[in-house]
Amino acid sequence: MSRFRNRQKRELPGLNLAAMPDLIFTVLFFFMIVTHMRQVSPQVQHVVPQGTELEKSNRRGLVYIFIGKPVDGHGKVVSNESRIQLNDRYVTVDQLDDEIQKERDKMSEDARQHMVVSIRADRQTPMGVINDVKQALRRAGALNINYSATQGRIKK
Repeated sequence: MSRFRNRQKRELPGLNLAAMPDLIFTVLFFFMIVTHMRQVSPQVQHVVPQGTELEKSNRRGLVYIFIGKPVDGHGKVVSNESRIQLNDRYVTVDQLDDEIQKERDKMSEDARQHMVVSIRADRQTPMGVINDVKQALRRAGALNINYSATQGRIKK
């Protein structure tokens, strides 16, 4: 009977954590490589229109113009009038050509020659506002314009 009652206290072996830092750094490097950092955070609400013939642009010298309704820090629409955002600040149509010139001056010589203005306008933006922006870009000498859209289907 003593054979069954003789129990020794057994302790669980310690967990080997030697490989944990390697695993953490591997996951960290993976996310650093895969994550796309947003350069400009939109301050206007914009739902881009759909298009059928789209090309992806990976050019240097991109200047982003967002056109839409202004939102606050929580994403709530503040006003129903369309606003123009150049990179991280609001501008008017009259200020746009001077601000484009300032952006061009910040770029390198190579990027300056290939500068492209990307317009990301809301679907509900009046065409008059977009035409005013295009005229201001023409006065500033920014003739390479790209319009952002999402892939859509052809309706028959």
